[in-house]
Amino acid sequence: MIEARNLWKNYGDTQVLERLNMTVAEGEFVTLVGASGCGKSTFLKLLLGVEAPSRGELLLDGQPIPDEPGPDRGIVFQQYSVFPHMTVLDNVVAARAFQKPGVSGFLFGAAKRDAIDEAKSLLEQVGLSHALDRYPHQLSGGMRQRLAIAQALLGKPRILLLDEPFGALDPGIRADMHELVLKLWRDYKLTVFMVTHDIKEGFHLGTRLWVFDKLRHDPHAPNAYGARITYDIPVGQRDDVTLEALDNDALTQRNHP
Repeated sequence: MIEARNLWKNYGDTQVLERLNMTVAEGEFVTLVGASGCGKSTFLKLLLGVEAPSRGELLLDGQPIPDEPGPDRGIVFQQYSVFPHMTVLDNVVAARAFQKPGVSGFLFGAAKRDAIDEAKSLLEQVGLSHALDRYPHQLSGGMRQRLAIAQALLGKPRILLLDEPFGALDPGIRADMHELVLKLWRDYKLTVFMVTHDIKEGFHLGTRLWVFDKLRHDPHAPNAYGARITYDIPVGQRDDVTLEALDNDALTQRNHP
């Protein structure tokens, strides 16, 4: 479904990613870990279509990924991407309206009724059916993330991109969100890419874990080289020794950036 062929990404003189070669089958749940600044979120932006490769190719079903976001790719950020002046229900209906051709962003008649029915169904699935008329400031952090996930799913995407969506949540709420995301992944048959700084979270959620790191360093030109996927681990084959080694790598990166 997804293929990278000698993919590079730079911003001016700063090389962020280099020499990425990989394939991802439909239905996989890929978690991305690594030190801050080594290109994980940039890779999501390439998948979303808001950034383009500097060199090489990133393909979806054998074709270059469109250079703009589309309904086949939904994204959820760590910062809650919801409209503060709209109710929970209106937030999700708006996500459907913005997919409409044209600039009005409004739905009418049967189209609006269908969007409302679908939004209510989605909000029930993410546990927000009791909060349809509330505003985002009246919701907890976990509830706002549930709302953002409902927005992302309304367009029936094939690919769901999660950029540290649970980093700001308390551990108990994070555990609930883990179970929700796994359920939605199975129910909607999604292909998921999720950035996280928590290696154990990556192993718990993913079917496959990627570690991004820079293999080449130049102290005189720290931005000359980009990151690559240095580990590509099928989660079913990992063991405690591997997990301990990755934890030690992460500790070394924090102490010696």
